[in-house]
Amino acid sequence: MKPRIFLLIATPLLLAGCSLAPKTVLPAPPVPQSWPVGDAYLLQSEAALPVLSYKTIFTDPRLQRLVDQALENNRDLRTAYANVAAARAQARVSRAGQFPAIGASAGAGYSDSGGSGNGSGDFSLRGGITAFELDLFGRLANAAESDRNSALATEAASRTVRLGLIADLANSWATYGADRDLLKIAEDTAANARESVRLTRARLDGGVAPRTDLRQAEQILATAEDSIAQQKTALAQDENLIRLLVGAEFDRALLPAGLAEATPGVVSLPPGVDSRILLRRPDVIEAEYRLRAANADIGVARARLFPAISLTGLLGFASDALGSLFDGGSFNWSAGGDASATIFDFGGRRAGVDATKAQRDAALSSYEGAIQTAFREVADALAVQGTIAERVRAAAANTSAAADTAMLADARYKGGVDSFLASLDAQRSLYAARRSEIGTGLLLVQTRIALFRALGGDSGAGSDAAGR
Repeated sequence: MKPRIFLLIATPLLLAGCSLAPKTVLPAPPVPQSWPVGDAYLLQSEAALPVLSYKTIFTDPRLQRLVDQALENNRDLRTAYANVAAARAQARVSRAGQFPAIGASAGAGYSDSGGSGNGSGDFSLRGGITAFELDLFGRLANAAESDRNSALATEAASRTVRLGLIADLANSWATYGADRDLLKIAEDTAANARESVRLTRARLDGGVAPRTDLRQAEQILATAEDSIAQQKTALAQDENLIRLLVGAEFDRALLPAGLAEATPGVVSLPPGVDSRILLRRPDVIEAEYRLRAANADIGVARARLFPAISLTGLLGFASDALGSLFDGGSFNWSAGGDASATIFDFGGRRAGVDATKAQRDAALSSYEGAIQTAFREVADALAVQGTIAERVRAAAANTSAAADTAMLADARYKGGVDSFLASLDAQRSLYAARRSEIGTGLLLVQTRIALFRALGGDSGAGSDAAGR
């Protein structure tokens, strides 16, 4: 009898290793094997991009301090880390379901009929397997695998939040420097306009200039003063955004005094890397784990088409006297099993399998789409990086020419050669050229940050989430 009992128990246990989930096959990346080439892309000689952290790209110590503070205090990042912890705990719950649940119970009772004082006590101590489902078709294993991959996808999502936080903070830091420069331009323009108003009023009083010249000079001054107010508002908003990203108060001495201070602190990434590096991007990793989780869900749905078998077992001691509780005659044991299967459910379980297959197909498309989007973002950033140096040079040349024109136009007006309108037009052109030069310089920094973000190059992206 014992060998038969052993076979009856061992056979289902051996079958429990079966899985009905299809094998996950990742598609070939739906992008070219190298970046676009041509004058706009300036493909360089580097064969591969090294592993980078944000401190390698953002070299200014002030920006690094702000990033470190943000990684510690930012609320969105804390939420992402909490979601990772919850997903990991859920994966452990699913994993625990694959093993027997062992419980113990103890009881005591006393009965006395008629109050004679000759009552008797009952004592018991039991322990054993309270519930254990034989995973014959891999339902529990695939459910645990699905939750594990979902947890890994959630962790990758937290790395996306972290990467975005670093990039957004670097952008805000550089934008603050650019707005400081724009405020300086507006203040310089206002100072020149005040002097122009003073001189024009003197010429008007002397009968040399018409009243229209004075009014035009006053318009330039009013426009410059309005720009000053706007730039002060922009700087306050920049500080508010940085404070939000950092998640706490910060030392304003960590902010750049101008774009010239911010630009060297953001190092350009070398292009020319294999496009498959995009598989390291957090959003691509997340999409891959979502695909793996959806694939495991198919195995769960398929297993529901088959019967569920559960085992229970109990052993223990029972006695009417506490002193004889552990005597040999008090020992008892029992074992049992249950099997349940749905005979007819109007195709509900089959529909469940079809639903998981459709979800797997959607996850596959999302995975491929994430790779294609990543490739496009990197290629766009490289296109801007390939031409931005020429744009910066052209903007500087335009500013230089506009400044010379404004100086000559002012001299010709004072000499009575040209009208005041020509001088005002030259001043407006200089103001626009200086602002455009700042905008182009900011775009240079933003392009470097965008390329860092598009490549997902922060090598420490997962370490904080794992350690919290």
